[in-house]
Amino acid sequence: MPTLLVENRAGLAHEMPAGHPEQIARLQAVLDVLAGPEFAGLIRAEAPMAGEGDLLLAHPAEHIAAIRDAIPDRGLAALDPDTSVSPGSWEAALKGVGGCLYAVDQVLSGEATNAFVATRPPGHHAERIRPMGFCLFGNIAIAAKHALERHGLSRVAVVDFDVHHGNGTQDLLWDEPRAFFVSSHQMPLYPGTGAPSERGGSNNILNLPLGPGTGGAEMRRIVETRMLPRLAEIAPDLLLISAGFDAHRADPLANLNWDTEDFAWITRTLCAFAGAHCGGRVVSTLEGGYDLDALAASVATHVTVLMEQDG
Repeated sequence: MPTLLVENRAGLAHEMPAGHPEQIARLQAVLDVLAGPEFAGLIRAEAPMAGEGDLLLAHPAEHIAAIRDAIPDRGLAALDPDTSVSPGSWEAALKGVGGCLYAVDQVLSGEATNAFVATRPPGHHAERIRPMGFCLFGNIAIAAKHALERHGLSRVAVVDFDVHHGNGTQDLLWDEPRAFFVSSHQMPLYPGTGAPSERGGSNNILNLPLGPGTGGAEMRRIVETRMLPRLAEIAPDLLLISAGFDAHRADPLANLNWDTEDFAWITRTLCAFAGAHCGGRVVSTLEGGYDLDALAASVATHVTVLMEQDG
């Protein structure tokens, strides 16, 4: 079956302050590049709205209500120095979650080989009771819990290769022994978490910090020698990816030196793992990436590799 592209166009109405790196143009750049003729073979769907019951898989009702109540009728409201909301943010956030859940449903039902969710706001910094780092709700962590609780999977793995540590995903999955979370990220860097000593409540967390300036060759070595062996031990039924593209050498918010081909390599490597261990079932969702040209090129490469897996 083909690759599924889930588009959260409501994310184009989620506004941030002028000059903010997590800008509407990010999602527009991704949608534009994926509209090219080379992507005509994609199945396309608009992200559906998640319900409160979906959010409750990871966040308490009080947290959900606090974010809903913070949405302004006009203008912007700051949740923290980095994270703001606008009148369109609630729909964007719920469709971001809903898009991930829909992608999981379609892949697990066999309607798609794999899926990519083009969305904003991102989600991997959103903790159980704290929005932060441009993120409101834990998109990928909620998708993992959805797969476990509602589809009855035994084990799910989440791989996060965003340049920033996915502290929110870690927080939301810390006490979930059926979920394994592995993150490669620059350290030191925001949010300051992600040390190897952070291992989860059931040794279900693997953090692989990379020093500033780390290039693709070192990343590949760590993936092959440390990430893949642990993933093989876990033997997940589904592989979820937090696909951040801000480890690119052109990105303004970090200092890793990956290039577009490195994102092709890690995507191909993870797809090969999924093909061998979980029936090729992969759901990927957009996280960071703040140089628009590098983001568009890297997403195009990522999705092209996903499409190569079509069975």
